[in-house]
Parts: sequence; C-alpha cells; structure tokens
Amino acid sequence: MVARAPAQVFNEKEMAGLGRQVASTGRLATDAMEKAVAALMRFRILCEAMNVGAIRVIATAAARYASNGPEFIARAEEAIGQPIELISGDREAELSGLGILSGFDNPDGVVGDLGGGSLELISVAGGKTGRGASVPLGGLALLDRSKNSLRQAEKIVKDELDKLPQVAAMRGRDFYAVGGTWRALATLHQHQVNYPLNVMHGYALSARDVADFVKLVEKADLTGLDSIDSVSSARRPLLAYGALVLDELIKRGRPRSIIISAQGVREGLLHEQLSPAERAADPLLRSARDYNHLRARDPRHADDLIAWSRTILESAGLPTHGLSERMIEAVCLLSDIGWRAHPDYRGEQSMNVIAHAYFTGVDHVERAFLALSIFHRYAGLKSSSAAAAALRSLLPPPILERALLLAAIFRVAYLLSAGMAGLLPRMQASCVDGRLVLRLPEDLRQLASERVIGRLKQLAKLLGREHEIARL
Repeated sequence: MVARAPAQVFNEKEMAGLGRQVASTGRLATDAMEKAVAALMRFRILCEAMNVGAIRVIATAAARYASNGPEFIARAEEAIGQPIELISGDREAELSGLGILSGFDNPDGVVGDLGGGSLELISVAGGKTGRGASVPLGGLALLDRSKNSLRQAEKIVKDELDKLPQVAAMRGRDFYAVGGTWRALATLHQHQVNYPLNVMHGYALSARDVADFVKLVEKADLTGLDSIDSVSSARRPLLAYGALVLDELIKRGRPRSIIISAQGVREGLLHEQLSPAERAADPLLRSARDYNHLRARDPRHADDLIAWSRTILESAGLPTHGLSERMIEAVCLLSDIGWRAHPDYRGEQSMNVIAHAYFTGVDHVERAFLALSIFHRYAGLKSSSAAAAALRSLLPPPILERALLLAAIFRVAYLLSAGMAGLLPRMQASCVDGRLVLRLPEDLRQLASERVIGRLKQLAKLLGREHEIARL
C-alpha cells in the first residue's frame, strides 16, 4: 500500500560500483555487474519472503552510458524476476525532485542528486518540479574521468556546471542535497561540530559553513579523523570529489542554505503514485497520527487535546514565534506515546523515540521542539538530562518556552482526563481578565485534586496569570 508517509519495513543498500569505469572504458566492469546481479538475486528472495506485492526496479546513469548496459539489464531482469526501467537523466532529476516534495514541508529551492554516475539538478517550488538536468559528475564517474586527479576533476566540474541554468536558480534559495556521498559529508560535519541530533534528514547548514567544511575535506587527509569510521570504506574515496562538486555548486549558485535529504528517487517513485489529495497531505501529521493510533491509550483523546490546548493558547494571546498550527497538532498527537514505559523513564524514552523517528516534513528545530515538549510532559518542567540539554541547544529561547508551555498544558489535561476521550470537551480552560480559569461541571468537580491544582498553578505562572477553578 502506497502512503503519504510510508514506513520502511526493510532497507538495504549494496554498493556495486557499476559506474566505476564507464567513463574511461565505455563499459560496465564485469566484477561490478556480478556484484549487482548477486544483490538482486538476494533481494528477490527477501521480497518473496516478505510477500511484497509490487516491485519497481529502475536503472540509472551507469546503465545509460555503458555500451553493455542492455546486456546488464537483461541479466538483472532475470535475477530480480521483474522488468527494469532504464530512465533518462531528465526523468531521474524529476524523481529526485518528487522525493524532496515528499520529504519536506513546502520546499522551495533546487535539488541536487549526486550518485555514482551522474549529478541531477532540478528546481522545486509550489509543490511542483521544474525542468531537470543531468550531467556525468557522479563520484565514480568523476574519479574515472579525472584519472584520480582532484585538479583535473575541478576543471571538469566547472565546465559541466557552467552549462546549467539550474545552477543560477539556486541563488538565495535552499539547496537540497541528495545522495550517499553528500550524506556522508554531512555525517562528518555533525561529528566535527558535536551536533546533538544524530539525524540526517533535514540537517541544515548555512552555505558559508558548508563551503568552509568541504574545502577542508578536499585538502585534508580524512583517515586521521575519528569520525571517518562512520563512513563506509567504499565511499571514502569519493568524499573529496563529492566535496568538490558541492563547493563549485555553492560558488556558482550562491544558495542560502544546504539541507540534507534522506529521500530521493525511490521516494519520488512512491510519491508520484499518490492521488493529488494524498500528495497535498502533511507527512508529519500523517506520521504523528500513526504513532498516536499505535501507542496512545485512547487515540481519540488527541483530538480533544488539540482543541483544548488551542483554546488556552488563543485565549492567552501569545505570539507563535514561528510555531505553526501543524506543530501544535503534531505534539498533541505524540503526547501519549510513552505511557507503557516505566514512569521513571517515560520522558527520556519518548524524547529519544521522537528525536530519532523516521519523520519527514519536519526540520531539526521542529523535531527538537516535539521531543522536548513530550519529555517535559512526562518528566516535569524542571527535569533535565544530558540528552535533553543537548536538544535544548537547538531551540531558540521563545520556542523552548512554547515547548514548556505545551508540556504544562498536557500535565494538567492528562490528570483531568487520564488520556481518555470525552472528558476534556466537558471542561473549559481559558485565560480571562488576567486569570487562567478552569471550569468544571458539577459531576466532575472532584477531579480538581491538590495535584491538579498544583499543576494548574504552574501552568498559570508560565502564562503570567493567576489560576482559578470555577463551576461550569
């Protein structure tokens, strides 16, 4: 079943190196073909064991450029037991763009997909892809064309990029970097700066920071870096070439920021199968609602909580500080995912789940906001840990204040409702004339325990108001 926010049941990559010698020989190397065919036979067995209903297989740059590409595709089709679609460079660029539309909230910029054989560039804006381009600047192709010379590779890259209008379209916009080599570079950068969130999708850096780092990668001996072990040995020789391509793109395109994507052609294939209505759906909210259905005591309670929280926030008249309605909805949907854990670890466990979940359509600030809101909902507003303190460093002070405020709202709401639907709509909580007033009907008056009053007082203090409990 194709979904707006699909969950990966099994994910594996085999680096066969098909594009390793195509530029110099015009042919796919025999050993690379054997490795790829063996991987496809293995994948076929696994697909059959998992009862996969539909298999889509595509071939890209290496098979496009090689004279023995048709021979390889015939062998590969026999190995996987499915037809294989040889796609053009423009089609590959389009699918990469669709992968970005699938994985980000209203992306606006240029997508660059660096593979082994080629680089694809395409603009995305308004939920649509523009015109794409493909050039033979993939890491393996560039290594081969330059005869393992970075100086020669620099000249090749400059000549190829000078032809592309998509490069000029980057100016002042975001550049979405797709591909394993660029993800590996980003991993090294995270280690270099001790970044607190070990998630690649949505990792954003200023163009200047990236430019400084990739120049270091081009010139340095990476074997001395402690973090180099996080990069596969097969990919390490390509890092300097990937850095070179990114450096030249930044020099010419002058993008505002570089955003790393874990999604690309594969997710683009899935995205284009969706109906227009499904494509327009919010992937974060779909994922959050899935978590709510799987883990909450009563999934219906989340919608009660969304309305209840919204009433308090709107009546308080507080500025949003850039937090959208979708983030408020998402954090409410995730608010009860940790109830099965031991009470002493609910906050820490929930924070780790949310911080590292396979969410798309969310940046790292938003991810940290969600994780910390639920951490403090369980652990208390004054609690902390090394992991929580690290995530706090990602949040501007006003966003952290909103996380604590929502946690305080949840701490009142869950004591009043026990996470069950139907109770919160019978109560009213809102800010009136400098007071936070909780109104309870007569048959629910006994819910106002000392613990509830204490948490209501704490919430009122965050809102800069006095608290009051009144009859509804």
